[in-house]
This record gives sequence, C-alpha cells and structure tokens, in this order.
Amino acid sequence: MNSSRRPNFIFIVADDLGSADLGCYGGPAGVSPQLDKLAREGILYTRAYANSPVCSPTRIALITGRWQYRLRGAAEEPLGGKLHVGLPPSHPTLPSLLRDAGYATALAGKWHLGAAPLFGPLLSGYQEFFGPMGGAVDYFSHLNLNGARDLWDGEARSDAQGYLTDLITERAVEFVSRDRGDTSFFLSVHYTAPHWPWESREDEEESRRIGSDIAHVDGGSLATYHRMIHHMDEGIGKIVAALPPHCRDNTLLVFVSDNGGERYSNNWPFIGGKMDLMEGGIRVPQIAWWPAGITPGSRCDSPTLSMDWAATLLEAAGVAADPRHPLDGISLAPSFRSPGWDCPRPLFWRMKHRSQAAVLADGWKYLRVEQDEYLFRIQDDPRERANLVARFPAKLDELRALWADWAGTMPGIPDDASVHVEWGEKELPRATH
Repeated sequence: MNSSRRPNFIFIVADDLGSADLGCYGGPAGVSPQLDKLAREGILYTRAYANSPVCSPTRIALITGRWQYRLRGAAEEPLGGKLHVGLPPSHPTLPSLLRDAGYATALAGKWHLGAAPLFGPLLSGYQEFFGPMGGAVDYFSHLNLNGARDLWDGEARSDAQGYLTDLITERAVEFVSRDRGDTSFFLSVHYTAPHWPWESREDEEESRRIGSDIAHVDGGSLATYHRMIHHMDEGIGKIVAALPPHCRDNTLLVFVSDNGGERYSNNWPFIGGKMDLMEGGIRVPQIAWWPAGITPGSRCDSPTLSMDWAATLLEAAGVAADPRHPLDGISLAPSFRSPGWDCPRPLFWRMKHRSQAAVLADGWKYLRVEQDEYLFRIQDDPRERANLVARFPAKLDELRALWADWAGTMPGIPDDASVHVEWGEKELPRATH
C-alpha cells in the first residue's frame, strides 16, 4: 500500500434508524452483525446527535459542515413539493471540495436536497449518482408518494428493477471495486432503509397492495422493520468486502442515521422520536471504522453533531474548507487517537414544528416545546422526566439566554411564501411548469 496516499471515505447514512436499533447499541442480537463488527473494530460514539430531528436539514448539515439554518432560513420541515427550495449548487460541499482536490466522488442512494433541474447531486460535487431524488420511494416499484417513478442514474431516469436497498448496495460495491490507481475516492451511501414503506425483500406483494400509498399506516411490523435493517447491514458488509486489498486499511467508513427513529424503531432509553427535539428525536447511532487510523474497540462519550463529519473528513484528506463559507462543525479526528477525548461546547437546535428549541451545555439541556419550557440534567436523566425549571431558575435563564444569543446569529424563520429567498447569497429562480 502507498502509505502517502490520501484515505478513501465511505459515508453511510441510514434513514430514520433508532438510537437502539443496532446490536452494538443494545438492540436485538442478529439484526446488525456487520455494523456490530465494524463497531468492535473501530469506534462507537455513545452521545452522537443529529443536527435535526428530520431528514433534509441534517443532510444539509452533513454535506456542508455548517448549521443548516444558514442555508435554509430555518425552514426545517421536509422539502416536500417545494421545487424552488434546495441546496444551492454554488455552495461548497464536502464532495465538491474533495472532488476539486482530486477525489473521485459518487452518491449511491437518497438525495432529498432539492429537485431537478435547479438542484441535484451532480450539481453539488458528486461525479456519479444512482438513487432517488426525493424523500421516500417504494422499495420495489420505486414510486414516490405522487405515484411517479423516482430512481435515477445520473440525470436520467433508471429502469433498474429490484429491491432498492440491494440496488444501492450493488452500485456502491461496483464503485469501490474499481481500480483507480493512486486516486482516492469519496463514496456516499444513503440508504432509504429503514424508512417506510415497511417492506423487506420478501414483501413485494405488499408493494403491489399499497401502490403509491407508500406511507401505508396500516402496514409493517417489528419483524419487517428488523429485516429491513438486516438487509442494509448485509449490504454494508458487502461494500467492505469489496474494498481492494490495497485500499482496506486506508479507508475511513462512517455510519450514522439522519435523525431519531419512527414507528417501529427503538429509541430506548430516550423518549420522543423523529420531529422531536427530545433525545429520541436527535440521538443517533454513529460508528467510525478505519484500520489504519482508529484503535479497535474504541468508544467516545463526547457529544458530537452530524455536521462535524465534514470537518473530520476534510482534515483527514488534508483539504481546506472554503474560507467564504467557514465550517461550524469541528473535527472528530482527535477521538480516533484518544477515545477519552472531550470537547466541551454548547450544541443548539431549532425546529419550526411546534416552535421547538434546545441547547445542550455542560451536562444540562434546555428544551422548549411551543410555550412549555424544560430543564434537565441530561446525563443523569436521559429520559427527560424530571423538569428542573423551578429548582434551578438561574440555570434556566442562563441556557435560555445562551440559545437566544446563538439563534440571533442565524437567519430568521420565514413563512412558506418567503422561504425561497433564504437560500444562499441570493434568491433562486422559481421553477415554472
């Protein structure tokens, strides 16, 4: 192996995976053997937080390394049908910075950061793309909620047939298997699993039953959900196994979820889930594996945020961020070398849904949901059961003010009619049809 070669990166994102769904986080034995093995051979993060309790905002933070509010004007809800809202192609991203530094870049899986033709992975740093552009599609028909087929190969619709988790895996395996000489690669693998529709490989009949009603509130089961995770886990094992021998030791693989779990997930011991700023909505599983750079069996208990990974990978690659768009995340590379590493800093959240706000600082958590305020010692009370606002009014005032100071540095929350003016430095044109 060429020891001077820059590391390869495989960045895997699960969709709506609960904080305790994997075996290495206390979940059922046998559901995630490949990820459990990577955790044993790498580092397990016990206090990993998502930038948001919902999909697209976290993905904005992951790809930019910045508070998503800087770009989205705090329109934190899923993108839905807002064709004029998305990640501005002019904004630097982790894949665009790595691409410009000579990396081969690709996305296999979900995009959900804006619709074509204004937005898309090929406009934001990825040289190759295979997967759905939107937020959710059927695993067999590949239809979205509108009944349209949403599976793409580059900028063309794909007619690929098969179970979507497996199709994403197959494209990822093909990408990492290539002989690139001395060129390093950055591969994003964004599974739609275990997001609804609740379909395992054995559930093609369920796909036919529901048609485009892919939210199928009358469907699914815990067993189906666990099989969906297991299919993803199998795929991750195949991706690792496909690494050429000369690449294996110098490949950093990161696994995260975009937010807390939903209907069938296990968020124990936390309460709340997707869409909530309670711990169940923002605590996520997080694993890093790098044979040449991480001591096996490591564990990090320091709170981290999704956006920290952009700074981490750029540092590992020796690539500088764009000074015009400074990163808000920090590098987690010190945790690779010293698992006891800790970096005290306040973490902040804002959510338009139910007017939620939260800050985590020095073991305390301030939470606001609509007009109700809460104060927790989060390390001692991870289930957020004992509201201490009356016992510690000074601490309440301190954290409320800390959040307000931070929020004052972010763009305000626009209404839906004005959200299009909040992206990037200038207004994006509205799509016309």
